[in-house]
Amino acid sequence: MFSYYSTLCTEVYDFTKPVGYSLDGDIEYYQERLKTCQGRILEAGVGSGRFIIPLLEAGYTVDGIDYSPEMLDSCRKRCEERGLTPNLYEGKLQEFSLPINYEAIIIPTGSFCLIEKREDSLDALKSFYKHLVPGGRLIVDLVFPHAWKTGSISTSTFSLPNGDGITMESKSIEMDWLNQSTVSYIKYEKWRQGKLIQSELQRFALRWYGIDEFKLILESIGFTDITCSADYVYQKQPSSAGQIITFEAVRKH
Repeated sequence: MFSYYSTLCTEVYDFTKPVGYSLDGDIEYYQERLKTCQGRILEAGVGSGRFIIPLLEAGYTVDGIDYSPEMLDSCRKRCEERGLTPNLYEGKLQEFSLPINYEAIIIPTGSFCLIEKREDSLDALKSFYKHLVPGGRLIVDLVFPHAWKTGSISTSTFSLPNGDGITMESKSIEMDWLNQSTVSYIKYEKWRQGKLIQSELQRFALRWYGIDEFKLILESIGFTDITCSADYVYQKQPSSAGQIITFEAVRKH
């Protein structure tokens, strides 16, 4: 019934978030945090390349992994257009196995919170730990549903360069306080000369974590030297007012 980051979602994402588009300063923040990294980096949840391509063009060696084949196809195309050839893998974050260990694994802009089941998120963190070299770093963003309101509906319209249009309607369905998750339904409809030619329905779920809770999870897996910051300002102390909390943790030497 539901799609997952499929064709229309990818088309909207590419249109609204082009390569190098920085969301609240995330690209600049990560480049600052990675400036001492000399080895290979993995972006988990690489999407269609908005984030990885600026890192590649800045001289970093970065691979990517994502569960959506449509997003990966777009990422490959965008890389090829720029003469870039990163390793791009299709797979679920909770069960992937790659032939390379990394000096850093990054999951920017809250993508980790798209892993809906708690056991899957724990498995993903274990996979990240396994794929880091000793002393390697994990940098991961978490988002919090501060503005969430069940039943709220938002609509957007996008006029594409070829004359087609896409309408997007997002409806907040439920918030589960016990399991710390929210669910929205997002409907995409593509129009050509007033006629509907394609549609998709996406179930968009987010899981959130408390700051101390996530620290304890990372420690239980074996990570050390855990620090966190808010809203892409490293010196700022995290608080409940932050929309984005970024954790940094190290695999034991």
